[in-house]
Amino acid sequence: MTIESSSNTSLIVHIVFRFDYGGLENGVVNIINGLSDAPFRHVVIALTEATDFADRLQGEVAVYSIGKRPGKDFGAYIRLYRLLRQLRPDIVHTRNIGTLDCAFVAFLAGVPIRIHGEHGWDVFDPDGTNKKYRYMRRVLHRFVQRIVTVSQDLERWLIDVVGLPQKKIRHICNGVNTERFQPAQESEQATEGRDVVIGSVTRFSAIKNPLNLVEAFISLRQSDNSARLIMIGDGELHQKARQRLSDAGLEGASWLPGSREDIPQQLRSMDIFVLGSLREGISNTVLEAMASGLPVIASDTGGNRELVYDNVNGVLVTPGDSYLLSKAILAYVQDPDLRLRHGLASRDRVMSGFSIERMINEYRSLYEDTLGMRRA
Repeated sequence: MTIESSSNTSLIVHIVFRFDYGGLENGVVNIINGLSDAPFRHVVIALTEATDFADRLQGEVAVYSIGKRPGKDFGAYIRLYRLLRQLRPDIVHTRNIGTLDCAFVAFLAGVPIRIHGEHGWDVFDPDGTNKKYRYMRRVLHRFVQRIVTVSQDLERWLIDVVGLPQKKIRHICNGVNTERFQPAQESEQATEGRDVVIGSVTRFSAIKNPLNLVEAFISLRQSDNSARLIMIGDGELHQKARQRLSDAGLEGASWLPGSREDIPQQLRSMDIFVLGSLREGISNTVLEAMASGLPVIASDTGGNRELVYDNVNGVLVTPGDSYLLSKAILAYVQDPDLRLRHGLASRDRVMSGFSIERMINEYRSLYEDTLGMRRA
């Protein structure tokens, strides 16, 4: 299958490490679907593999898998080079450190515009101190014309710590579909006196630290046995989390179903949303929870501070501290009025500054501006 740019449309190739359920990947889907009415066409290339998550793409969007093996697989980059030469895109947009070297491959393949996005922190570099990764960014940024960050925290880090030029960096915060993600209606509200549902939607990986919430919930149940836990998502720590809850005798009070497609409905079944990550860029799931009218308890790190105003629409807690996390949850469990006030404030914050329409317009402007640079 050959997809080439025409005189009327511009082809954008989005390169991700793995096209699977996750916040970054969900953001890519939102951008592609949101720009379906613009003079752009899109292709997704997964450096490793693409799962059925690709079914979320609307319209005719080709998805390719390079099949890169763990470690140094130079053959994968040769396959990528050949595919880019075949597709002849106008723009290649890479994401995070795992695909930054693909910008150099795109340069060699003659792609005129290269954009790189920084969406969050790598599990092997959760605090941004890895000298190898910093060096890679300083060297490889020369092959991209624009760098997009989803949070002001990442923007400051790239400028002040990594040393990248400010003129190359553009901050575009994530957005959320406020029609798809809405607060629960009265008919969906459970009856008074029911158990309070603590929920999370996350990837079960080390940097997301799902076991922190598990330990906080176990501690919480010693003070209040009316709460239940829902954790949606999958990953290498999923089974360990389930086993820990089972060992604590809380298998019946918790539900860890893995990845699901009905996230809006699941969020409307929750009373409190919790994300206990070690580091975050801008979390799509926090935005979705806020749009759903939920108070949010999140780690006091990175882009979480840009979404959660402490004691206004949620609470920020020290990353990795399950005791403080448990205390913050308990305060909401025991105070339904506090849940309501902070939940309304969450919805108001999303409506005023984090709509998906705003995000789509900013990406449209980014692509049009860089294409204008090429013509100039």
